[in-house]
Amino acid sequence: MPAQTLIKARPAAVSFVEILPWAIFGGLFFALGFYFVGVEQGAAALFNGASVHEFLHDGRHLLGFPCH
Repeated sequence: MPAQTLIKARPAAVSFVEILPWAIFGGLFFALGFYFVGVEQGAAALFNGASVHEFLHDGRHLLGFPCH
């Protein structure tokens, strides 16, 4: 029976420069989502009326944001 050699796998090195654009995109996407779910009402509203608030209403309560 032939001897088997074990090959140890190593994770690929990813540089900071490769991750940075994705981290910025993810942070902006998170901030935009956080704004619409948590802040879009009242004085900081970007849209007139309560349409965005009502559309995201159940999600606000699910995530623990008070809105009443």
